[in-house]
Amino acid sequence: MRQLASRLLKWHASGVPYAVASVVAVRGSAPLQPGAALCVHADGTVVGSVSGGCVEGAVYELAREARSSGQPQLASFGYSDDDAFAAGLTCGGEIDVFVQAVEGETARVLAAGHRAVEAERPAVVARVMTGADGQIGRTIVLLEDRHLGTTGQPGLDEAVLADARMMLGLDDTRVGVYGTGGSTEPRETRVLLESWSPSPRLLVFGANDHAAAVAEIGAFLGYRVTVCDARPTFTTPERFPSAHEVVVDWPHRYLAAAETDRRTVVCVMTHDPKFDVPLLVEALRRPFAYVGALGSRRTQAARVRDLREAGVPPAALARLRSPVGLDLGASTPQETAVSIAAELIAVRNGRSGRALSAIDGPIRSERHPSDAAPVR
Repeated sequence: MRQLASRLLKWHASGVPYAVASVVAVRGSAPLQPGAALCVHADGTVVGSVSGGCVEGAVYELAREARSSGQPQLASFGYSDDDAFAAGLTCGGEIDVFVQAVEGETARVLAAGHRAVEAERPAVVARVMTGADGQIGRTIVLLEDRHLGTTGQPGLDEAVLADARMMLGLDDTRVGVYGTGGSTEPRETRVLLESWSPSPRLLVFGANDHAAAVAEIGAFLGYRVTVCDARPTFTTPERFPSAHEVVVDWPHRYLAAAETDRRTVVCVMTHDPKFDVPLLVEALRRPFAYVGALGSRRTQAARVRDLREAGVPPAALARLRSPVGLDLGASTPQETAVSIAAELIAVRNGRSGRALSAIDGPIRSERHPSDAAPVR
């Protein structure tokens, strides 16, 4: 639901109830992971997805029913052998989907979480899926400085908030199982907890066509993109419409003062030693998710020599991905950006970057929550 925050805030502002269907569990192979959501407006408009298409119709009907009746429900969908057109997952897996109407107090509380997403602040949303009558669907949102909403049971509120505080700042979705009064035994109440962290940062250094293409694909992948270059003539918002921020500054000076974390990605597109070397000295001393630099193999050899002379240790140098990107034969700025994005996704998921048709094993990687603690 995090990715739908902007749209859902508009729905909230209109005052019209809607319904949300969220994936809460996956068994076997499934197109989307827990946290994926499909939302249905009163006029029938749909945003989001829970399965990539194979059970969307059935979930849509459940969402319309929940919106009309106000009654939440938990449903399971799996592979159907008997009827290829039945509501089943053709990939062979099984998903559980929690469906509820969003109106009144629930809408007010959820909107606070969506506003936090819009402001790039962390939030944890907790929704009761099973429990006592009148309790299912109740929602709590934990923010950095306060919480809103209640499960209707003080002991359960306390237990859920304790778990939510441990998740704040992480990208994670899990189901908490609680007993009466919030204790862990006996197990009676199931609560969906979704932690929404600020978007990871992509810092693109260099004001050129390659940087513009990387900024565009980075924004498409969900990064908060900053483009930085020391030359004001070239570093303008008009040249980088996809960037969230365009900064005129010496790259190494900007990076030294920037707030970053272990999810941060750095792409150096300048291939100019007077910019690259001091910038990479700063970047390689931090535990960033990815540091890549554009340039030929000759440029990279000279760059490594300069970085060694600047005192960068071998272990840090080994983290530098240059020439940047995967071996796709890319030549244009757009192709180069795709090459870089492909490598970035492979690194993030610990995958080889090889063609799926040439290897065995699972297609998708299990996502683990990222450590979002600042490293500045």
